Formats: sequence, C-alpha cells, structure tokens
Amino acid sequence: MRSDFRVCFIGDSFVAGVGDPDHRGWAGRLASAVPGGPITSYNLGVRRQTTRDIEARWFAEAQARLPRDCDARVVFSCGVNDTTEEGGATRVERAESVSNLRSMTELAKLQGWQPWVVGPPPVFDELQNERTRMLDEDFAAMCEQQNVQYCSVFDDLRATEVWMRQVAEGDGAHPGSGGYQAFAQLLMPTWLAWIEGSSATPAAGSSAQNLDGAANSV
Repeated sequence: MRSDFRVCFIGDSFVAGVGDPDHRGWAGRLASAVPGGPITSYNLGVRRQTTRDIEARWFAEAQARLPRDCDARVVFSCGVNDTTEEGGATRVERAESVSNLRSMTELAKLQGWQPWVVGPPPVFDELQNERTRMLDEDFAAMCEQQNVQYCSVFDDLRATEVWMRQVAEGDGAHPGSGGYQAFAQLLMPTWLAWIEGSSATPAAGSSAQNLDGAANSV
C-alpha cells in the first residue's frame, strides 16, 4: 500500500476540466490511473486565471494540503489565459509569465515538493495559438534550466482531431470528455514515471496508455 502520497494540480480551467461532462478533466484521469494504491489529489484549477493570479494564491492553498510528513508533489499547468488579448495587449507579457512560473517551481522545490509542469494546450484561435506556442517554448526552456520536469502538449493536441473538434464545437477553448481523455493519454507515460519517482522522462504522446472514458479567456 502506498504511503501518504498527495498531489496538488494547480492552474486554470483546463486543470479544472471545464467542459468535461464527466467532471474529471485530464487531472482526474491521471489521478485515477496510479498503480500501487490510492493517492490523495487536489484539483486547484481556477477558470480565467493567469500565471499572475495563480502565483499569488497557489502556495497558501498547497501548504494547507501538503503536511511535512507526506510525500508531496505539485503539478502546474497554466499560460493560455496569459496569451489572451484584451484591449490590444495580452493579459500577461511572456517575460512575466515565465518569471511567475519560475517563482512557483522554485518555491515548490524549496518546500521539498517535487514539481511537474504541463504546458498550455491550443484553442480554436490561430493567432492566440501562435502566442501560446511561443510561451510553451519559453516554459520548456526555463524548466530545463531549472531541472524541472516539463511536458509540452501543444503540438500533439493541435494535431489531435478529437481535441480540436470538441474545442471548436464547444466554447472555442474547452473540449468534452474525449478531448480531455486525449490530453491525459499524452501525459500518461511521463505521469507514471514521475509519480513513481523514476528518472525516465518519456516524451508526451509516446506509448500512451489507454484510459477509461473517452471568447478564449479560459
């Protein structure tokens, strides 16, 4: 039986699973697919929040859920809201987005909480997608510098029919259950390696394990 193992999923509406009629999103699907006994997972996704908003709140929320005597992990996923344009400018500039994420991962490591960063997904707006793609690349570079696990999903989801179709059929940003299942399948190999403490870091989209269930400010 696994010891007291806790994971906080921290981020925006994609973390919360907005649009999923099963109310699981990708985070719930990952949490339910852990071998070796149950884990305690907390979904701390908040709709419309940017990295600035998340950076301001996440630590107090995680600290209340991750006591010192547990095996504590934190998953960060955010950035799409940063790239949304309002009043002729993005809600958060790229340099600040990277700085906010760096602050979060550094503080997590200082607490002894192992961080993992999941990159932002595409939406049904190609101009915003270009901004998100650049932010994804910046996030990946920062995480490499900080020796933090990073999993980019942008290109894989952009090429995934069910994700883009359900986003288009929905509100332009969020898919249904099939899209979130595809998202979780991309993450599954890396998730399982990370949750078991393995040094292996398989790329998103490789050898994905099958799972049960099949305005762009999000």
